[in-house]
Amino acid sequence: MTACTTITSPLGDLLLVGEESADRVTLTSLSMPGQRNAPAPRPGWRQTAEPFADVIRQLEAYFAGGLTRFDIPFGSDGTDFRQRVWSALEEIPYGTTTTYGALADQLGLPRERIQALGAAIGANPLLLVRPCHRVIGADGSMRGYAGGVERKVRLLTHEGALQPTLI
Repeated sequence: MTACTTITSPLGDLLLVGEESADRVTLTSLSMPGQRNAPAPRPGWRQTAEPFADVIRQLEAYFAGGLTRFDIPFGSDGTDFRQRVWSALEEIPYGTTTTYGALADQLGLPRERIQALGAAIGANPLLLVRPCHRVIGADGSMRGYAGGVERKVRLLTHEGALQPTLI
């Protein structure tokens, strides 16, 4: 059965969606308000926080600065290509960034596939726990983030990958 809950975070409300089994859940989506292609609760989804207790604990620890890597069971639907890209995202260390080009090189993709790489990153249904926010432009620019570029900057600043601005 699909379960969902909304929690408050420094980035705004986060919608957690997952498939329930026993007393836990396999996370299938973590989204933010205004996010492109974010799911909305549907009739038949069970609204409950209980099976998400460990996910919520880990998210709270992350935002408090005490967690640098998530240990959350999650599932995802995606093509083989997307699965490869998403797996590579999971290996980007906390507090660091990589570029689209470097990620393409790591995956052995030719330069003409960078747009497809960006589309796969943009289709990531698990913001934060699969850290697509750590991928930036080669010139250091903050490019596309489904949750919004402002949130991407806030996440990278929180992780120490960007210095806070005094503006």
